This record gives sequence, C-alpha cells and structure tokens, in this order.
Amino acid sequence: MNEETPKPTPPKAFGVGQGMDYGELADVHQVHAAVQREKREPRVGAEPLSIWLIAIYGLAVFFGGAYLGRYSGNFSGDGLDPLGGAPRVAKKAGGPQGAEQVAELSPRDRGKKIFAANCQTCHQANGLGVPGQYPPLAGSEFTTGGSRRPAEIVMKGLQGPVTVKGQKFGTAVMQPWDKTLTDQKIADVLTYERSEWGNSASPVTAEQIAALRKELANHPNSFTEPDILAIPADQDLSGGASAGGTPPKPGEAAKPGEPPKPQG
Repeated sequence: MNEETPKPTPPKAFGVGQGMDYGELADVHQVHAAVQREKREPRVGAEPLSIWLIAIYGLAVFFGGAYLGRYSGNFSGDGLDPLGGAPRVAKKAGGPQGAEQVAELSPRDRGKKIFAANCQTCHQANGLGVPGQYPPLAGSEFTTGGSRRPAEIVMKGLQGPVTVKGQKFGTAVMQPWDKTLTDQKIADVLTYERSEWGNSASPVTAEQIAALRKELANHPNSFTEPDILAIPADQDLSGGASAGGTPPKPGEAAKPGEPPKPQG
C-alpha cells in the first residue's frame, strides 16, 4: 500500500494565533489612539464661575449696601417713627370726664431724636464731629449764623473741602437729605442744632423749609464751600412764619402757626 505520509505542519511563528495576551502583536500607537479618543469622566465642582455671574452678584451687593447705608436710619427706631414727629395724644385720668390731654414734643425735642437717628454718627452726640473728617456743629459759623446756610447744606448736602472754626475738613461728603426727611423734620433738626451745645441761633420752621425746597427744586448737585460762602452769613430763610422773635417762656408753648407774642 502506498499511503502518503502526511506532511507535518510547519510551526507557526511565535505569538501568531496563540490567543494569549503576551503573545499578541498589537500596535501600541493604535491602543493609545483609542484611549485618547475617549472623553474624560465628568467631575462636579471643578468648573470656573462665569464672569457675568460674578459681575451680577457684585453689583447686587454694591447697590444693596449703598441702599442700606442711605436709608438705614442709623439702625435706630427713631428713624421709623410712624407719626413722623407729630403730636402724640396721652389720656389723662384727671378731670370729671377723663379729658384727653395733648402731650406735644417741642421742635427742639423732635429735632434731637432726628439728629440721633441720622446725624449723630458723623457729627457725634457732643456736636464736635471727627477731626479731619466731619466738621463740628458746636460753635460752627455755618450753624450759628443765618438760617439759610445750614438749611441749604442739609437740603442738598456738601462736598469738597470746607473750613470750619479754622480747621479744614475734606475727606467725607455729606449726603443730601431733601429726599429722605420731610420739611418738618429738617426744620426740627436745624432748630435743635442751632440751639444745642451752647448755640443760640433762631429756630427754623417747616414753612421756611418748604419754600426753600421749591427754590432748590432744579438744583441737582451738592453744594461746595464757595457756594455756601456766597450766601451772606446773616441771611435767614424766607417764607412762612418768622423764625426770629423771642422764644416762649418755660412752661408755655406757642400754638402751631402762631408767632411768639412780643414781650414788654
């Protein structure tokens, strides 16, 4: 029998078709390319904030702080008086029918509360201010002279350097109060400032402030020292009842709208 002897199969090259990891002939560059095509796993908290978002929050904090600083009333309950300094009615048990008696604060007493709520932080309770920053009101030539100078300063504010009692002040700006305080409150606080800390100037009425408010309606900016010095030092406000005259005796109160009676 002539049977052909099967030819032996030649051995395969090492690693070809063996199915073993260490025997695979894979291109390293191809493997790395496949890995590089994969996207990174998402992470939370590593993204930078948007510049627009930071700007919006910054503006909100800025305007919120400015509003709070302007209308905070020095964080005092006196600035939130619902009666606005109007007379308060107190019941008195005396009398046959328990008649009601009006307990009315004087303009000076009302002005003291308004000063404590709005002005005391800068000008201090003793009226001496802060050296180099806020000028004094005690003995100030602007406070104790005519009533027009201090009234215009309170209404529209004061900016720039100013010299008071021989000392220069210029690092702080006084804000205008015409949008915050009523005519009566401005008159009351001026009356208090002009009669406290040894000052003895004439009082100011709400009618005078109302007339000044109309006069300054088209004046948008704060005053400067040259603007104030252009006003005569002894010039008083016009309009309404006269601010001069003799003050009422202790225990007497002039009726609203009635000038003090002359004494003689």
